[in-house]
Amino acid sequence: MPAGLALLDYCRDVDRADKALKLRLSDVDALEGEVSLITPGSIGLSLYPLLLDLQQANPGLVIRHRFAPDCEVRAAVMESRYEIGLMSLRPDDESLAAEPFTTEALELVAPADRDVKGWKDLVQIGFIDHPDGQAMATRLLARQFPGAGGLKGVPVAGFSNQIGLILEPVARGLGFTVIPEHARRAFARQEAIQVVSGADPVVDTLWLVRRAEWALSMRAMRVVTYLRERLGASSR
Repeated sequence: MPAGLALLDYCRDVDRADKALKLRLSDVDALEGEVSLITPGSIGLSLYPLLLDLQQANPGLVIRHRFAPDCEVRAAVMESRYEIGLMSLRPDDESLAAEPFTTEALELVAPADRDVKGWKDLVQIGFIDHPDGQAMATRLLARQFPGAGGLKGVPVAGFSNQIGLILEPVARGLGFTVIPEHARRAFARQEAIQVVSGADPVVDTLWLVRRAEWALSMRAMRVVTYLRERLGASSR
């Protein structure tokens, strides 16, 4: 059994090395071939349209993108199913190289037609929850409304597990939520929502991760540079 497991690990390593070699050999044209990227949902909503713009301008480029939580991103990059990943927490595994990619603030988002001046206004509106809603809201509300006790006493007015739909009930006046900035920016009906700002924001770093033993392919490097430039331009 130990010998069999060792052989299986060896075969996997050979397969990964073969894929990495093919990426290196296919870098003659840096904007032809496949680029694979796996990201959390919020930043993915901002990146995917940019990736499609790049693919339209370079028909030889193939974009393969997947939305996933941190744990799945880590596994997919470790197993070489995706060349590039983005994570909200820096991995502590030496097999993964990580560098800052961009920052993302948490935002308190309310219906545009509601006057939000204090904590009581939020309690009256109610909270639109999502899979990370409780944790995000606790972090941000503790900063903006110290002493209020996070979501304690705030009625839950709805729930959605689809990142692109969380702001729909907010836009319809059904509640407020706390969501990452990129998810809010990707929402189509900006006129129907408002960001309630506070004096002390919560800003997270998103980390670009790859297998530590292999450099990024030229294609991936070009795509990463392009995304950083476009994200920087859109934030100005």
